[in-house]
Amino acid sequence: MNRRVVVLDYGSGNLRSAERALARVGADVTVTADFDAALEADGLVVPGVGAFAACMEGLRGVRGDQIVGRRLAGGRPVLGICVGMQILFEKGVEHGVHTEGCGEWPGTVERLDAPVLPHMGWNTVTAPEGSVLFRGMEEGTRFYFVHSYGVREWRLQAGDGFEQPLVAWAEHGVPFVAAAENGPLMATQFHPEKSGDAGAMLLSNWLSTL
Repeated sequence: MNRRVVVLDYGSGNLRSAERALARVGADVTVTADFDAALEADGLVVPGVGAFAACMEGLRGVRGDQIVGRRLAGGRPVLGICVGMQILFEKGVEHGVHTEGCGEWPGTVERLDAPVLPHMGWNTVTAPEGSVLFRGMEEGTRFYFVHSYGVREWRLQAGDGFEQPLVAWAEHGVPFVAAAENGPLMATQFHPEKSGDAGAMLLSNWLSTL
């Protein structure tokens, strides 16, 4: 049975490439901003490109922050991609402007301290033991990144009623969070839909959790 996945259309993100990549691995994909469809799908993908503040404005415009919150409250899977991952954190800081994020995870999205920005191209990821997203992948597998901002410090620790989230790291000038798995909420800083066979494998691994 094909899993029903909604790619949330809020005016930001590589919607069609995400749609094609998910369809390639067997998902029944719809690209929509419809509140009920996004709420009721087996899985929700939140893409995102560009500035944190613009993405948050677009997301709130379709009540996407509410959709994400309600899905997670019910234990329903959400996958954030690139800026779609960044907006899950408490806030983003770009050019001195502080923008409130969805606040699902503590932490700040800030400019990477690197000699060359944006960080664009293929890079390796250090995946945590027990990862679902990176299951079956060899060490040194490369993924495609395009970003100048990231989360340089992971702050959420294990607590009452939930396990320690699994965090993958990459490095460009400084280490930054490349992916995170926290129960039904998962996200990648890189673009799986632009990462060839490795990205397809990661999306297939995510689909297996739905």
